[in-house]
Amino acid sequence: MSRAKLSQDENLSFKINYQLLPKETNQLDLYFSIPTDMGINTNTLNEVDFFNANIKSHSAYYSEQLHLPLVHSRFISQTKREKTGYRLNLNLFCYQLRIALDADVKATLQLKEPDEFFPAVAMLVEQTDRLLKSLRRYTPPDNKLKSYLQNADNYLSWHTEQTFLKLLSRGPKSSEFSEERATLIDFCQQESQYRTEQTYNSQVTLDDPNRITNKMKLLERLIEYGVVFNKQTTDLTLNLKRLVKGLVTGVIMAFVMFIVLNARSNFQEVTVALIALLGVIYGLRETFKEDLTQWAWRLIQRGRPKWRNRFKNSVSDDIVCTQTIWLEHIRKKDLPSEVNKLFKQRRQQNKQAAHLMHFCTKDQVHVSEFLPGYDEVQQRITFNMASFVRYLKKGAGKLYTLEGQKVSKKSVERRYQINLVLRFSTDHSTQLERYKLTMNRSEIVAIELMDEALND
Repeated sequence: MSRAKLSQDENLSFKINYQLLPKETNQLDLYFSIPTDMGINTNTLNEVDFFNANIKSHSAYYSEQLHLPLVHSRFISQTKREKTGYRLNLNLFCYQLRIALDADVKATLQLKEPDEFFPAVAMLVEQTDRLLKSLRRYTPPDNKLKSYLQNADNYLSWHTEQTFLKLLSRGPKSSEFSEERATLIDFCQQESQYRTEQTYNSQVTLDDPNRITNKMKLLERLIEYGVVFNKQTTDLTLNLKRLVKGLVTGVIMAFVMFIVLNARSNFQEVTVALIALLGVIYGLRETFKEDLTQWAWRLIQRGRPKWRNRFKNSVSDDIVCTQTIWLEHIRKKDLPSEVNKLFKQRRQQNKQAAHLMHFCTKDQVHVSEFLPGYDEVQQRITFNMASFVRYLKKGAGKLYTLEGQKVSKKSVERRYQINLVLRFSTDHSTQLERYKLTMNRSEIVAIELMDEALND
């Protein structure tokens, strides 16, 4: 059963991942219940600006078979088709390895106790070392294919070293686990020495942090070739918006001309009164034209999709899947009954006046089969909540406690809670969950899945 997984991304962002099979269609709905004291509403948060700046969609081939090396000798051939197959499978292996490593490292950093952290690190080192050896086990004889392998190997080795050094820097410190720490340091040194022996990078590049970092960013994009789709976004409201603006302008102009003609019939000659009346008429037209256009636009646009993403294969330029997107402020009566039921199950003290916002995507895969080695398409949608922060009130209070005969105080920060209902529907099942996002002005403090979630 396909499921959507919501998790924290960076400090002020969260992401949703889900997979698609060939010819599959599904729908993801997110209902945000935003407390009114956060100051977010239709006047302060424009949907179009929020989408363009803070919502990012990413689509790529996906395979669950991460532990199996996808670099096989059957892809080594002089034919162009098989060279392409080798590179695609190589890139898939490297891309999935990078994603898995980053996710595991992020999860390991959540372990604050040394007796949990260092055993997890040791297991990560062992697994990563085994996967890198699988990658390096076979070197293709063709020079062009060999260059693909060298670029991927160079990047993965460097990225692995940087990731484990970050893990070592941010993780808990303990003298009791000096052996595990030494193992991790040895592994990083071995990867650095390996790249030196393979002469992957010149000394000039190694001596300049900017050059080596930018080179690795280039190699990172190279391993995404054929795996990550090219995205083309279309604004579905552009022509409709022009039509609405034209119709409103036409109606207002017809009304104004009717008043002007009646005014001219009542005045036999041009007078100061006629000029003043015409000035008032045209002034009112300019004053209310924009308001009427906005009112008509919101009325007509309500419930209609706003954008469509087309994801194309970077090799063949074929459209693999499309994603139709809705984003709008809604009223309470627009909530589906099952979503409203979840919101009502909150405890009484958590029920407060809130503003509602709805995000929806409909995904459709257009191909009946993927390339060899690819099982699914993974969609990732990232929401950056930075636009919410600017409206949050600054504030920190003091918590006083009595310890014996002494009064102590601690600083406390102001936090806000956003309730979020996720509904993910496929042809066979519906996933319905409520999350609680706790955030302050600098980060999302916690994302909690509430127990009353319903699944069927």
